[in-house]
Parts: sequence; structure tokens; C-alpha cells
Amino acid sequence: MIVVGIPAYNEEKNIAGIIIKLQSVADLIIVCNDGSSDLTSTIAEKMGAVVINHPKNLGYGGAIRSIFLKAREINPDVLVTFDADGQHRIEDISKVLEPILNNTSDIVIGSRFLEQSTKIPKYRKIGIKTITGLTNATTNIKLTDSQSGFRAYNKKVLGELTPSDYGMGVSTEILIKANNKKFRISEVPITVLYEGNTSTHNPVSHGTSVILSTMKFISIEHPLKFYGIPGIIFLAIGLFFTVWTIQAFTATRQIITNVALIGIGTILIGTVLLVTSIMLYSLVNVVRERR
Repeated sequence: MIVVGIPAYNEEKNIAGIIIKLQSVADLIIVCNDGSSDLTSTIAEKMGAVVINHPKNLGYGGAIRSIFLKAREINPDVLVTFDADGQHRIEDISKVLEPILNNTSDIVIGSRFLEQSTKIPKYRKIGIKTITGLTNATTNIKLTDSQSGFRAYNKKVLGELTPSDYGMGVSTEILIKANNKKFRISEVPITVLYEGNTSTHNPVSHGTSVILSTMKFISIEHPLKFYGIPGIIFLAIGLFFTVWTIQAFTATRQIITNVALIGIGTILIGTVLLVTSIMLYSLVNVVRERR
């Protein structure tokens, strides 16, 4: 059974056409109406989709979470997440399904960078590659498009992975959690249509949200590296300025106030970061052991 999940916010212009096309490849369509003020929910229901209605706009991550939970109840063989803004092609669904149906992947990402036919605006390309680089640095997988919302998940992933981020960082969160659970992740080339104003997300707020979410999950998964390494660097700087202050005082019997303050401040920051890294590392491990 193949289920397609569509997060939708004020997509009354696109939702009917997308559902009609998807009905030829999906056994069931789930639409998460994320607090829309238009007729998105009504149209989706009349088109035969299973509709989840959020009373208010929770964000892209909140919609993906609801789709995951509903799909878990339905228990399909594959869940495909598909954007409602008209950028994705129905023809590419077969590409993301194939590795899962052949049991060579658990998660398949439709990448915009594996073929040259997709013309991506330059500002988006820079942002996507930056965030993908952060994601790759956190995991041991090498992706080209960590932010693609066009994905396929098998039954095992749906049973073991629950997204929690309500913002645009959910794409990164899923990959980090999937990597920790040793799920097989692969990419296939897709073509995305950037004709007109199809995106409903402000690029600045979108990028900021994803970067902050990525940093949050990196700090949780690797606290010793995230906090510990900067802590050691600050301590080293603090010790350098402290030694400088002592040497200057020995030679002149005067304290260089600015140098001394820098030394004290960086030592304090370094100490706080090191203590934070140890405490968070211990806390994360206790939580994992209880699970």
C-alpha cells in the first residue's frame, strides 16, 4: 500500500489538481491542512483524501509530524511526502519508490542536484547547499539535498521515527534521527518546477529556522564536540591572556585591565561550555539508556 502525504497551508489553487494526479499512483492520500484560512480542507475532503485539520498553523514540521502519525495508524508499505505548491512532478514518484520497493533503502530523498534539468534560483541553491553541508557534518552520510520535502519512507521508518520539530528544521531532524538508527538513506534525481511564486516560505526566515534547528540537533547528538571543543578553545585563549597579564604585572607592577578582563571572561566562558558539554552528554546518555 502506497500512501502520499501532503502538508498544505492555503493551497486551494493547487490541491485539487495535485490530488487528481496522485490518485493514479497512490492507494491513499493524506492531506494535513495546517490551519489554512481558505478552502484547502474542503476541497481535499471532496476529492477523497484523508484530511487532518490543525486548528491553527503549526508549521511545516508540525504538518509532517501529523502525517507520520496518521500514516502509522494506516500502516502502509511506503509513505511519500509531497509538497502542495506545485513544484514536484507526479512522474518522479516512481523514482523515489523504486529503492524502497527493491528493499535497497529505508528512506529515499528526491534530490534537486543530481541532474541538471532543474533550474534552482541561486539564493536557494546557496542556502540548500549550506544547510546540507551542516547535515553532512553531523551524520556519516553524504547528501546533495538534505532539505528536499519529496521523500519516501518504508514501514520500518514510520514505526520507529517520530518527528518533533514544528519548523522547517524537520527535514534535518529526520535525517539525523534516521542516521542514528542506522536506516539506509539514498537519493534519486528529481526535477523541480520553479515557475512563478510557488514557494510560500520566506527564504530568510526559512534558512534561519533550518540552521537553528540543525544546530539544536547537533548540540543534542554531539554535545562534547558542539560545546566541548569551543570550551577548550576559550580556555586556551583565556590562559594566554592570563599569562600575559601576570608577565606584564611582574615586569611593571601594573595590571593591563583590558587584557586581564579578556582573560577572565574567556576562561569563564570556556568553563561554562565544558561543564555544559559534560552535563548534556550525561543527560542524553541517561535518556537513551532509559529508552
